[in-house]
Amino acid sequence: MPEPAEMSGPEVAKTPGGGAPGKEGKEPVANGHSEGESNPFAEYMWMENEEEYNRQVEEELLEQEFLERCFQEMLDEEDQDWFIPARDLPSVGQIQQQLNGLSVNDGNQEDIVRKSSLNPEAKEFVPGVKY
Repeated sequence: MPEPAEMSGPEVAKTPGGGAPGKEGKEPVANGHSEGESNPFAEYMWMENEEEYNRQVEEELLEQEFLERCFQEMLDEEDQDWFIPARDLPSVGQIQQQLNGLSVNDGNQEDIVRKSSLNPEAKEFVPGVKY
């Protein structure tokens, strides 16, 4: 048997599988793929409809963004509905200011009654009773 350095040309073609390791008994086709493969470009077929694929991916991204936005709005609305004392109650300083602004008026009750537009002779209001 000749040495490996001398194996070239017709000697390589006579070895099983054409000299390629792991290819014993399989004849290569002109494009380098065996006849058993259905489509040598199967993994690249999505590129055939690349625009459709891009549109579909973009729609999915927009839908995901829309759902996240809706979910955040829902959480914000829920936060507004909940009573949160730190946010919803006035501070102690604000309450102090309101209390300082209050005063008791003892003096002019007669003046208030005189200016009133209520009828002191009117019957007492009873809910559900028609007069």
